[in-house]
Amino acid sequence: MNDPALLTIGVTLLACLLGVTGLRLYADGAAQRAALVARLSDTGTPHTTGRRRRFRTLDRRLRRTRFGRRLELRISATGLDLTPGEFVAAMTAAVAALWAIGQALLSPFFGPLCGLLGIWAALGFLGWQRQKRIEKFINQLPELSRILANATQAGLALRMALSMAADEMEAPAGDELEKVAQQLAVGTSLDDALGELAERLPSRELVVLVTTLVLANKAGGTVVSSLRNLTETLEERKETRREVRTQLSQVSMTAYAVPVIGIGSLLLIDNMQPGALDRMTGSGLGQFAVVIAFALYVVGFAVIRRFSKIDV
Repeated sequence: MNDPALLTIGVTLLACLLGVTGLRLYADGAAQRAALVARLSDTGTPHTTGRRRRFRTLDRRLRRTRFGRRLELRISATGLDLTPGEFVAAMTAAVAALWAIGQALLSPFFGPLCGLLGIWAALGFLGWQRQKRIEKFINQLPELSRILANATQAGLALRMALSMAADEMEAPAGDELEKVAQQLAVGTSLDDALGELAERLPSRELVVLVTTLVLANKAGGTVVSSLRNLTETLEERKETRREVRTQLSQVSMTAYAVPVIGIGSLLLIDNMQPGALDRMTGSGLGQFAVVIAFALYVVGFAVIRRFSKIDV
């Protein structure tokens, strides 16, 4: 122990060992933190494909804005494997393409109108995907309620019942319940986790189920009988919604057919009399008439869609 060389070598080896151990612990912690952030920070769809994300800079800037956060929430409800940056980039490219096509096929005045049509179509696509996923989730609610009732009757806690339902059910219910289970695993309260679920996929049926689960978790009581009664009610509402949707399918098709007929008439006129649209939009009165016509088509589409929506 009195040899300075041996003492120096021993201290050096000990420092190297501690350094390597510290670096390994740091790397493991960083990897776990990165995995947790990737799983919880994206309220959008889980990135299970492992593909390389594009437009990361645009995505980061969008997430700092209110519009970006709202867009991220809408994308998360659709189940699409997209980031806000990727969606905005794709929408910008589609708007530019429609702008150029409108100017080339119709007239320069129709370029901006076609660009606005591209924005409306992109946002409408998100809304359609979201509604489609909500409908599919609603159809799974009776089965979800049945699984929760059986699990709680077997003695499992509500948190464990939700985790078991997430493993057994298919998408979208399985994916959404997996998010709820992950939030519960990191300390989020059951009320907040289920509240975010109801916010992502808003529907009367889900609100009733969430309210039943929250009240049962707070006050206790006969949660099994409540869930079984709710299962029967959800089954009846499922059949009623299917009948109503079948009866109103023709009205829904009419809402989409009206603007298509209008745009088709413009193309037909320009084909029969080349240059007619240029002459029509060459004056202020013609441009005003075109804008009013497009506005009336939009109002007609919205009114017909409103008539076809019946709250069940």
